[in-house]
Amino acid sequence: MVNPALDPAAVDPAAAEPSPSTSAEKQRFAKTRFVANAGLAAGATYQWIVKPYREGKFKKGAKGRTFALIKAGLAGAFAYNRLKAAVDNAKGDPLLSKAVVPLTAGIESLKGLGSKLRKGNASDADLSSLQDVITGVKSAGQSAGAPVTDRVPSLSQLGG
Repeated sequence: MVNPALDPAAVDPAAAEPSPSTSAEKQRFAKTRFVANAGLAAGATYQWIVKPYREGKFKKGAKGRTFALIKAGLAGAFAYNRLKAAVDNAKGDPLLSKAVVPLTAGIESLKGLGSKLRKGNASDADLSSLQDVITGVKSAGQSAGAPVTDRVPSLSQLGG
């Protein structure tokens, strides 16, 4: 007979199961998830906001303006969501968390960007702020050994 005082599995069956990942694996996965989320945010920002903005597709009277604004609005909301997720992922890695914490306020300032873009109310300052945050997140990743590359999401990913 097994003495329950000596066998943790007898007291708590979950204690006998191996942990799904070690802290080192959690940190590695944190960096991987950070890179994926930040890359999607950067890709969406460039493809659906920055590029059309530079091409003048958001100006009144521009051909396809309404559709471009809708896509930009979705991309803005998507980018905000992925940046928030990237910051959460960064908390799992000590080096990344130190690098990303200063960017949290900048990310929060983007909260209403999606609706501004959809309504056609976004300004040059809003776009500049968005680009600064994306650049900051990429730099933070680079400095922590997690380089971020743009990954363009599909339109269906933008819509949820």
